[in-house]
Amino acid sequence: MIEHILKQAFDKHFEAPIEAWKGLADLCEEVSFKKNERIKEAEQIAKYGYFLVDGSCGLFVWKENNYVCTDLFLENSFLADDISLLTGKPSPIEIVSLENSKLLRITKSNIELLKKTPIGSVLFLAGEENSNVEKQNQQIEIMTLSAEERYLGLMKNQPEILQRIPQKHIASYLGITTQSLSRIRAKISKPD
Repeated sequence: MIEHILKQAFDKHFEAPIEAWKGLADLCEEVSFKKNERIKEAEQIAKYGYFLVDGSCGLFVWKENNYVCTDLFLENSFLADDISLLTGKPSPIEIVSLENSKLLRITKSNIELLKKTPIGSVLFLAGEENSNVEKQNQQIEIMTLSAEERYLGLMKNQPEILQRIPQKHIASYLGITTQSLSRIRAKISKPD
């Protein structure tokens, strides 16, 4: 059953046969985390990659006395501390469950096993390419769009994030204060 969820989530990037997803699912274990529970601590070496089955998660780094949200994830998303997972070294990234969440967890050694299979190598390459495109688009938006434009983009493209993720994390993700986010929300909701 989980292989169908994996396939559906990834088909927009690369359509692989269900057997490939069954193979991936067989190498994973299901884990659960409570709201605000740390999935991966900062300055630790990442041991796992994840697929978010239910709930929401965020990636955070510590900066000047508070956490900065670098990414937000809802169901049907792959997530990991890619820096640490790929280099085998600690990174400042912390992964936190923002709601009670259920994830599939795959060990780094099982990821390496999958990458050695023909279909596994294609899936991981397609996943990394998609992740790089998304990250570059996010960087471009941060540098070229106003906070209001970025918020409107979230409203249009990912409205569930605005309904489910705490405002402090959304503000941090947008690179603004919670007060600025409140002003933007008030301005947008005010009729002309």
